Amino acid sequence: MEKPIKKLYYSIGEVSEITGLKQYVLRYWEKEFPSLTPTKNRAGNRAYREKDIQLIQYIKHLLYDKRFTIEGAKQKLKEMKPEDWQKAIDTENRNELDETVGERTDTAMVLSEIKKGLNELLEMLNNW
Repeated sequence: MEKPIKKLYYSIGEVSEITGLKQYVLRYWEKEFPSLTPTKNRAGNRAYREKDIQLIQYIKHLLYDKRFTIEGAKQKLKEMKPEDWQKAIDTENRNELDETVGERTDTAMVLSEIKKGLNELLEMLNNW
């Protein structure tokens, strides 16, 4: 898969495609989140920058993944610096990955113990 070309500005349609959000959701979030302020070009169309997209992805993460309310997400954003949004997403994703790996390790240990017990049982039946 080809890597998308980085641009200075993205249209609302491109941001919608990148984030998987409908355009009306993006427009609504602009009203709800004061830190989300894409510029407008001469034609009056929204022009999103990379930092706007990172903010949108963080808002989406808070609302959809972490189940924050809009008010809760606003409060969380007030507590953070803009440069920390992407770091927060990366850290939380890494923590979730670590939990998944830990669960798999626990499952593997349980299955190993079950296998050991079944082998012992089979050996006892063979000797009977």
